[in-house]
Amino acid sequence: MGNYDALVVVSFGGPERPEDVLPFLENVVRGRGVPRERLLAVEAHYQRFGGVSPINQQCRELVAALEGVVDVPVYWGNRNWHPYLTDTVRQMAADGVRRAAAFATAATSSYSSCRQYIEDIARATREVQDAPRLVKLPHFYDHPGFIAAMTDRTRAALDEVGEDARLVFTAHSVPLSMAAKSGPRGGAYEAELRAASALVAQACGTGDFDLVWQSRSGPPQVPWLEPDVCDHLEELHAQGTEAVVLVPIGFVSDHMEVRYDLDLEAAAKAAELGLRLARAGTAGTHPRFVSMIKELMDGPEPVPCPVDCCVIGSGRPARTPPTG
Repeated sequence: MGNYDALVVVSFGGPERPEDVLPFLENVVRGRGVPRERLLAVEAHYQRFGGVSPINQQCRELVAALEGVVDVPVYWGNRNWHPYLTDTVRQMAADGVRRAAAFATAATSSYSSCRQYIEDIARATREVQDAPRLVKLPHFYDHPGFIAAMTDRTRAALDEVGEDARLVFTAHSVPLSMAAKSGPRGGAYEAELRAASALVAQACGTGDFDLVWQSRSGPPQVPWLEPDVCDHLEELHAQGTEAVVLVPIGFVSDHMEVRYDLDLEAAAKAAELGLRLARAGTAGTHPRFVSMIKELMDGPEPVPCPVDCCVIGSGRPARTPPTG
């Protein structure tokens, strides 16, 4: 068992004021050579929503829900914006925490969804004197709690547009090179997302579903996972599909990509095509998702990832990674 004396939710972070958007994005891409015009384009996405990402408020709600379930103090720290993880670890040390479970708000294996969290946790603990040991909890893409939460969200969306709707699961696209190096044997990112999608589809009574990608960024000459969700909607329309449920299986809360790429862009594409469309909710604070985190804490000690797992080398692709 874990025997932790605290839990820390480790998330991506996001701006909560218009003037914070560009500094936040500069934090996200620092050292990656992302062109200024790309940052300004992404900034415009945030400004359409008042400069506020939904992710921080959803983290607050998750922390509040966890406080009613776990019997240890619950903290929260971000990788890219306030409250920064290093500041949170400093507070944990001051509070006398010695060993804490770290729950990263990403379910799968890849550099962006796992290895980078491990690196940031290690960096934060190095920078704090007498820092507690943080043990990253394992991946949960196929955990019954996550699947149950996403099944409920998907069924609710099916109720909106009809049981005949095509299930289309979405996740953040990544470069093919990153996808190929995910997990100890490679290819884990796509395989895990496909497995999670199959479990949710099966729980909804069907074996038919599609897994597509969203939020691609980076230079056009670099190949990324495809097809794009909007391109896929066009293909489904051409095949005679009349209704679609989009299920953001790759996100545990409403990131800006979910709000912008699905609720705006994909919804506009569906309206243009005359498709009935509903978007399933993310796991958020679903009771089964919250109880899943406690189950992960109470489970066996996580096995550390191999040192070369999900490592993409020094030549990181110039890209805008998942943003809050």
